[in-house]
Amino acid sequence: MTAAQRQRAARAFWEDPDATDDQVQAALLIAQQKKFRPKTVIGLDLDRKARHLATLGALPDTLAARALILYHLADHRPMMGAFLDALGIAHENGLIQEDDVKPDASKVALAAAEIATRFPAEDVWVYLHTLLCQDPETWGALRDVVQKP
Repeated sequence: MTAAQRQRAARAFWEDPDATDDQVQAALLIAQQKKFRPKTVIGLDLDRKARHLATLGALPDTLAARALILYHLADHRPMMGAFLDALGIAHENGLIQEDDVKPDASKVALAAAEIATRFPAEDVWVYLHTLLCQDPETWGALRDVVQKP
């Protein structure tokens, strides 16, 4: 991810009212790595917390996954919806409506190419990699598609 993408993901993470447990874990991690007291981190304004989180070298998988999901939900619903539309998958504003949906592997490359013409390459790359990393069984057809911008 670019620095700007990391910053937007971190901001989306801190803005989510349902991520309280993960936010506490992130505050503890920031405090540990930056040599702050956890109470200090929790009391920082949104921009400072986002900046600190975005600049951490590594995050636990659960925090990284949560931040990526929130980043996409906050900033990239049109791209998510366009990708799902191109695959013929029912969704509501970019969120798949049914459980156990598996895309037609023959449509994945075309759907990825379509959104690549409409949205910034670095955003498409992060989105497709996020899908692949979070559910390689469902999105395995992306392995042959994703390329770094």
